[in-house]
Amino acid sequence: MTGEEIARSLGRLPELVNGNAPLVRRGRTLSGEFLVQADDVPVHIRVHEGRVEAVETGPFRMRSWRFAIKAEAQAWARHWEPMPAPGYHDVIAMTRLGVARLEGDLQPLMAHLRYVKEVLAAPRATAGTGAGRG
Repeated sequence: MTGEEIARSLGRLPELVNGNAPLVRRGRTLSGEFLVQADDVPVHIRVHEGRVEAVETGPFRMRSWRFAIKAEAQAWARHWEPMPAPGYHDVIAMTRLGVARLEGDLQPLMAHLRYVKEVLAAPRATAGTGAGRG
């Protein structure tokens, strides 16, 4: 997968997340913006009270975010496999493996870690169906 394909998959987050009432409830105390990057393609995600309000693909000029999760497109593709290999099953494991990195203010990420992990794993539900490959 390319960075653009990853961005298209992330573009489906509003429908994948907002229709999942338990996930939205889990993130109800998170409102803010974060960045996910695949290769050199930045994807800006805005969340309000657990609902994904907007997903926009850059490049951006001077766009603010609280924290960022950056990885190569192939790492995101492996993360979204139906049964990810060890080290690719969640974003923290990906950082430990050295294929992803975290930047910015990590307090909101760590305070809402389970929610963010599940949001970023949401495209996995469409893996192999072609549905997540916009």
